Amino acid sequence: MASLTIRNIDDSLKRRLRLRGAGHGCSMEEEARRILRDALDKERAWTLADLAFEIFGVQHGVELESHPPVEARPPCDFGEK
Repeated sequence: MASLTIRNIDDSLKRRLRLRGAGHGCSMEEEARRILRDALDKERAWTLADLAFEIFGVQHGVELESHPPVEARPPCDFGEK
């Protein structure tokens, strides 16, 4: 497992984290892990459309126009004659 060091935390923030952890019956470090895990798990998963926009979007020089509406064809008639 990896370790993470976070420097320059305000004393009040550290105290609140410690108290929140105690309120949940865990250590300050475990509470920080839970908060990070919850925050990152809540991020929306990328869709294929998100990936395509990231790769081919306007900021990368590709700008596509919308396809014009197309009239649907009538259904095929497979009836016997």
